[in-house]
Amino acid sequence: MYEFVDRPLSTLDPGCRFLVWSMRAWVMMLGNRACPAQAIAPAFARWRMIGGLQPFHRAMLIFNRDALETFAFCSLGCDHVSEHEALILSLACQLRETGPEAARDTLLLLVAEDSVGDLLEALASLNAAMAVAGIFPGEAIQARDSRA
Repeated sequence: MYEFVDRPLSTLDPGCRFLVWSMRAWVMMLGNRACPAQAIAPAFARWRMIGGLQPFHRAMLIFNRDALETFAFCSLGCDHVSEHEALILSLACQLRETGPEAARDTLLLLVAEDSVGDLLEALASLNAAMAVAGIFPGEAIQARDSRA
């Protein structure tokens, strides 16, 4: 999480920026009483992520409904990553790097226990779609760290 929190968006790789924008747009549309999935679908299509729309929407619904605390997302114009945005980015990376057991332990701290399996499945499907689209979050960070 700490590699993402409070970072300027311009320092993030395209996958991270896409996810941050998607989270913020989803929350904004929900606040405007519009269907978030319908509103963000064109962006998902442009990024070759249409296969990730449904799992992303499902994950956000679970975070919205079953989070153990109220998640805070920045507005679309904010240039820095919030703590909860960083948590979600980190979960995507953690799931890929350390597998579902470690991610499950993290999710137990964030959402109701009954929702952990569904959220884990949604995040895994989202990760798969991002990998296929070539925009998996954190890949630029891993490449930078391996050069150091």
